Amino acid sequence: MSLQECYKALEGDYEGVASRLRSEKMIKKFVLKFLNDASYQGLLTALEEKNGEEAFRAAHTIKGVCQNLGFTKLGDSSSRLTDALRSGSMDGVEKLVEKVKGDYEQTVNAIRILESESES
Repeated sequence: MSLQECYKALEGDYEGVASRLRSEKMIKKFVLKFLNDASYQGLLTALEEKNGEEAFRAAHTIKGVCQNLGFTKLGDSSSRLTDALRSGSMDGVEKLVEKVKGDYEQTVNAIRILESESES
């Protein structure tokens, strides 16, 4: 899988990130680092603990990383979740959380395929 194919699979904006980072090697480096980012696990933990403030922080971080990397689909859903959590309340966020979870899995699965094919 090429980097462009990875972006297509995760429904991202390869052209946008390429215009900012200007190097496929640099883009790939940061895309692969996304797999080690602890923000998603932090979000899940905060949600489990019903800690709206920490959930907001984690969702906001995911949103920012996605914006920087051009992960459009996950960025959009995490942005909606961030807005819903902004007050610190977790009322009514269940559907938004499920959307983020699905988009995160789609993103991570595409990156893992890129990673595994890069190692071959």
